[in-house]
Amino acid sequence: MNGVVGRLIAAVTLAIAATGASAQTVEVEGVKLDPTVQVGGASLVLNGAGVRTRVIVKIYVAGLYVPQKANAAAALLAQKGPRRVAITMLRNVDADTFANALIEGLQKNHSEAQIVGFKAQIDTLSANLKAAGEAKKGDMIHLDYLPDAGTRVIVNGQPRGSAIAGEDFYTAVLRIWLGEKPADGDLKKGLLGS
Repeated sequence: MNGVVGRLIAAVTLAIAATGASAQTVEVEGVKLDPTVQVGGASLVLNGAGVRTRVIVKIYVAGLYVPQKANAAAALLAQKGPRRVAITMLRNVDADTFANALIEGLQKNHSEAQIVGFKAQIDTLSANLKAAGEAKKGDMIHLDYLPDAGTRVIVNGQPRGSAIAGEDFYTAVLRIWLGEKPADGDLKKGLLGS
């Protein structure tokens, strides 16, 4: 009996060690991204990460946390439940420029009718981002989705503005990076884990 228990404990210990080894912190441009995070009590996994570059200037590192890893944009957009886009700024960007860049990403990946349908939510997102002020180098900006609350803008651990209702809106926000016309093609590949 003791031999069986010993072998069972050894097997469990090896399994835990193997899991820990495969779930390591990822580093992109000096920014460390945890392999898992807790959002609204749910454990999310890092699907992928990359750098948002404009011309040759590196703007921010982004990581996408989801309930289940996938390497296809359609599969990630179809996921339900809590999710997070974690952004760490690599340079200072004023609030208007940052908010306008995200709005532009929404507009590029949706029809005019869809944008009209999301107008109130887009206005709230823009107001939340602008209320947060300048995005400074090193700032951590989370765009979290919680089914019971909606989309939240969290800057350095502090929620900014009001929650934005609608899971469809959060999916629309994800298209900024995962849509047919992503903000940055290389960043999209990174978020897809490819």
